[in-house]
Amino acid sequence: MNKICKGGAVVALAAVLTGCGDGFLRQDPLSFYEPSTTYVNKTGIESAIAMCDQHLLTYIADDNWNVIPMTSNYIMSDIGLYAKTDMGGGFMDDFDGKITPTSGMETGGDGNAMMRFWNEAYTGIKHANTVLSYIDQVEGLDAETRNVYRGRAYFHRAYRYYNLVLQFGDVPLVTRIIDVPKQDYKSTSKEAIFQMLVSDLEFAVQHVPSQRQLNTVGVVNQEACMHLLAKCYLVTGDYAKAEQVCTELISSHGLALMTAPFGQFVAGEQATWPVTRNVIWDLHRGENVCDAANTELIMPILNFSPQWRKNYNAMRTVFAHWSNGIIRDPAGTGQATMNYSRLAAGYDVNNDWVRAIGRGIGCFRTSHHFNKTIWIDEEGTPDYQDLRHNRSVGNWVEMEDIRYNKLNGDGTAASPDYYGKPMQLYATEDYVDKESGETIVHAGDLLCSDTIRSWYPIQLCNVYIFDANNEANTGADQFNGASSGSNGNMYLFRLAETYLIRAEARFYQGKAAEAADDVNALRKRANARHLYTTVTIGDILDERARELYLEEWRQAELVRVSWCLAKSGRPDEWGNTYSLDNWDKQEGTDLSGGSYWFRRLTTYSLFNHGPIISNDVSLNYQVNKHNLFWPIPNSAITANIAAPLRQNYGYDGYSADIPMFTDWQEAVADEER
Repeated sequence: MNKICKGGAVVALAAVLTGCGDGFLRQDPLSFYEPSTTYVNKTGIESAIAMCDQHLLTYIADDNWNVIPMTSNYIMSDIGLYAKTDMGGGFMDDFDGKITPTSGMETGGDGNAMMRFWNEAYTGIKHANTVLSYIDQVEGLDAETRNVYRGRAYFHRAYRYYNLVLQFGDVPLVTRIIDVPKQDYKSTSKEAIFQMLVSDLEFAVQHVPSQRQLNTVGVVNQEACMHLLAKCYLVTGDYAKAEQVCTELISSHGLALMTAPFGQFVAGEQATWPVTRNVIWDLHRGENVCDAANTELIMPILNFSPQWRKNYNAMRTVFAHWSNGIIRDPAGTGQATMNYSRLAAGYDVNNDWVRAIGRGIGCFRTSHHFNKTIWIDEEGTPDYQDLRHNRSVGNWVEMEDIRYNKLNGDGTAASPDYYGKPMQLYATEDYVDKESGETIVHAGDLLCSDTIRSWYPIQLCNVYIFDANNEANTGADQFNGASSGSNGNMYLFRLAETYLIRAEARFYQGKAAEAADDVNALRKRANARHLYTTVTIGDILDERARELYLEEWRQAELVRVSWCLAKSGRPDEWGNTYSLDNWDKQEGTDLSGGSYWFRRLTTYSLFNHGPIISNDVSLNYQVNKHNLFWPIPNSAITANIAAPLRQNYGYDGYSADIPMFTDWQEAVADEER
C-alpha cells in the first residue's frame, strides 16, 4: 500500500480520498461497487445520505476506551484543560512547542484528536460529495426530490467545512468526486469557503422539508439548515440575516424551550446521589433527546442502535479521577475512595459512587472559570439556584459531595473514622494515631496531591449517561457512559443555541438589550438568580459555556467569535477591539495582544502563567497566539505533490506567497478542469 494511505487513512490531503494504489492519489465514492450501477436509483442515493447522517456520530466518537474525541475541542479553551498528569503533562505541557505540522496532532488513546478531526471532516465531505456527484444520474426522481437530496448533502458538507475551517483555517476545497487523480489542490481562503457555505445552505433551506413534514427523526431537516445558516451568516458579517433566520426558527417552526420535566426519568444510584427530577436533567438524557415531547430538539446525533453505535465514555473522560490513591482521607489512609461492584464484600448502596457519577479518570478537566467564576452574580454571590449548577437537585457535584467509601477485602471500612463522611481537600484538624500517639495528618495538610486531575467538580446533568451494559452486570465497577445497550443519543442542534446565536447577531448590531433578552430566556428556564439588562460578548460566551458544555465545539466557536469581533468592530468584555488585518496572524506567548480566543484562554484559565506542580509533575500550560488555528497536517501537504498547500501562520512552512483561491467558484472550476 502506498505510504500516503498508512493506517487506513483516506488518501489525498490525508483524508479526502478513499482509494489508493500504484503510487497515485484517487478519489472513490462511498461504495466499493461500480458507481454507475450503485447510484442510479433512489435506494442507492438514500444509502449515501444515510452514511452522511451516521457519520455525524463518527465525527465525535471513535469507541476509545479512555477519552472522547470531542474533548479536543476543549483542551485549548477558556473552560478546559488536558488533565492526565501521569502522561507527564503530555502534549499539553507546551502546546506552543509540541503542536506542529509533523507532530503532536494525534497523541494516542489519552491525548488529542486534532488529526482525527481533519481526517473525519474530509471523510464526511467525501460522503456528501458522493451524493452531489451522482444525484443527477439517479433515475425516476422529480426535480424537487432531487433538490431535497442535494440540500441534505449541502448541509452535511457545510457542517464539516464549518468546523474544519474554524479549526484549520485556509484549507483545500473539495466539492466533487473526481474522475482522474488530482495532486495539485490549492488552499482556499476561509472567507471564500464560508461564502460557499452560505450559498449552499440558502439552497438547502429552500428545499429540505421541515421536521413537521418528516416521518423520522435524525435526518437533515429545514430547521437544522436554518440553524447552521445563521451561524455562517455571523461569520460573513450578515448579522441582520442571522437575526432574521433565528427569529423565524424560534417563532414559526413549532419549537420551544423545554420548561418542565418530560420523557423518562433516568439517573444513577439514587441512594448515593439523589437527583430531584427537573427540566435540565431530563433535557440531557439520551432517552429523552428524541422524545416526541421534546420541542427543543432541532436535530440529534443518533447513538442508540444495534447496527450503528459508538462507545461514548463521557463520564470516564471528563470527571475527576476520584477513586485512586491520590486522595487520602484525614486519617492518612493510602486510598480513601474506590469504585466497587455490587458483589463486593460490605457493599453499601448509600456509597456506590461509581454508579451514581461514573468511573472518572480525569483525562480532561474544567477550568476555574467554568467551575466557579461564571456562576457568581454581580453581587459576588454564587448562584446555586441555577439548575445547571444546582447541587441540591443533583445536577452539579462538588468533590466535597463525594463520601469516603474504601472497603477492605473483608468488607470492613478501610478508615472507620471517616468512612461515609464528605471528602476534604485540606485536613481541618490533626489526626493522631490511637496506638502510637503519632500525628499522622496535620491540620491544613493537602489531602489530594493531584488537584489538576483528581479534584474538580462536574456538571453532572450534562455528562451523565445511564450505562445500561454495566448496570445489568452486578459485578461491574466501571460505569463509563454510553457502552453497549446504552442510549447515547446527543444533540447536534437544539433551540437553546439558536437563542444564543440570535443574541450574538443582535450584539454585533449594537442591540445589547435585545441580546440580553435572548440570554435571559435561557437563564429564566434555568431559574438563575441574575438576569441581564445588557450583555457583553463575554456574557454570551459564558452563557454558551453554562448551557452547551460538551455540545458546542468550544475551540471552533471561540475562533468564530474572534473572527466576528474583528469583522464587526465591537469590543470584547474588557473594551478591546480587533482588526481583520491581524486577528489571526499574531505571534508570541506574552499576555499582551492576541485574538479574543487568546485573551480568554490566558485570562480565564492556566495558560501562559508559568509552570505549576501537581503530583510532583511540572505542567507548563503554554499556548502561542498562532495556535488559534491548528496546523495544516504535513501529511496533507506532502500528499499534494503537484502544488503547495498554504500552512497556517506561525507554523513551519508558512508563506504568504503561496497562492490560494479567494473565490470559491474559481476553486470549484479548478476541480472541474
